[in-house]
Amino acid sequence: MAEEILLTQEGYDKIVAERDELAAVKRKEVSERLKEAISYGDLSENTEYDAAKDEQAELENRIYKLENMIRNAKIVKEDEISEDVVNLGLKVKLKDMATKEVVEFEIVGATQADPFAEPPKISNESPVGQALLGKKKGQTAEVNTPDGVTTYKIQKISK
Repeated sequence: MAEEILLTQEGYDKIVAERDELAAVKRKEVSERLKEAISYGDLSENTEYDAAKDEQAELENRIYKLENMIRNAKIVKEDEISEDVVNLGLKVKLKDMATKEVVEFEIVGATQADPFAEPPKISNESPVGQALLGKKKGQTAEVNTPDGVTTYKIQKISK
């Protein structure tokens, strides 16, 4: 049995949209490039053909992966999420107990992680995500990092 993939509704919608775009638009574009390359003749020394075949293989692989994610998705419904404890789909404001720096993260499924988002989206499977899951406001979480153990105090949990 395939492993369940936890997603917010937003993450699920993005995966479906990407799959639809690749299957409906990109597939046709690659097919056209393949037909054009074939029209050049001798396939044994046809770099355009080889490039189009490689692109087609990568495209089909990505579509396959997205379809597997969709099939195995478990959507965490926002209205069922309690702000009492850290969970998928919630934002968490933390204070680093050593540096006193305050940071905020949104906990998301592994496929939705985006460290450049505002606030950064971290995976529930990451060391920080795992350490925070199930904790309440006021509790601390210790995270093993390359620099040693970092202790965070949970200041706020919100949607």
